Amino acid sequence: MSLLVVGTVAFDAIETPFGKTDKIVGGAASYIALASSYFNRQIYLVSVIGDDFPDSFLTTLKKEGVNLDGLEIKKGEKSFFWSGKYHNDLNTRDTLDTQLNVLADFKPIVPESAKESEFLMLGNLAPAIQQSVINQMKKRPKLIVLDTMNFWMDIAMEELKKTISMIDVLTINDSEARQLSGEYSLVKAAQKILAMGPKTLVIKKGEHGALLFNKDEVFFAPALPLEEVFDPTGAGDSFAGGFIGYLSKTKDISFENMKRAIIFGSAMASFTVEKFGTERLIGLTQQDVEDRVQEFVDLVQFDIAVF
Repeated sequence: MSLLVVGTVAFDAIETPFGKTDKIVGGAASYIALASSYFNRQIYLVSVIGDDFPDSFLTTLKKEGVNLDGLEIKKGEKSFFWSGKYHNDLNTRDTLDTQLNVLADFKPIVPESAKESEFLMLGNLAPAIQQSVINQMKKRPKLIVLDTMNFWMDIAMEELKKTISMIDVLTINDSEARQLSGEYSLVKAAQKILAMGPKTLVIKKGEHGALLFNKDEVFFAPALPLEEVFDPTGAGDSFAGGFIGYLSKTKDISFENMKRAIIFGSAMASFTVEKFGTERLIGLTQQDVEDRVQEFVDLVQFDIAVF
């Protein structure tokens, strides 16, 4: 089933305890599209870049089955740029520089060919922009997944809550869940957030895995212990891409299948952190993905006698 991905295609400059990069390709939509392409070859991307963006990456996206009719290229302008430095724990970071550039007045236009997409993944953007995409669809998609962050909670909470009321699945991290709900307990936080409208909530906990909630059930998936983690940038977006990519491939949006999708999402995130930027997501084989998922299965599978 067709999947529409909306978000940033951008440049990042990253510093971690393990290395430093100059400008490299990043952006939420870049990670989401690449991760989901291992499950779905009918992907539409809506974003904006300047004419400074490398053609080689756009060629890679096309090769992976991503339709770029909705990618706006603004002549004479620069692409969105973000620079950050991670602390030793890799869970906290400092933003060093943010240059909105073409993103400052971005008004996404969904191509006619994508307006009937059955699955919609809204990457991190201003809530009003995310709403505008939903409103452009000819019919409501089978599943709408939304990612957001604390920045929008700080400056546009009411607009964000309106957007959340329009979607099916919300993906946020644990600190964002606490800020959005005003609750420290993630179980209580989930109950409050689900009351805002979404049927399902995913709370990402980085190296500590992810929680999946609906109003009646909870599921926990671990993160894979890795020997080396170079760069956590884009891990959450890769998770989202694997998650919705798997759901769109299987055409099954039941809670049981979302449990499986969480594992596939976690697998794609685990690849991303092994190298800087999008590099690790390019050139994976289906066998690579299957082997990584099997590692997750082996991690949690055990026999136990219940008395």
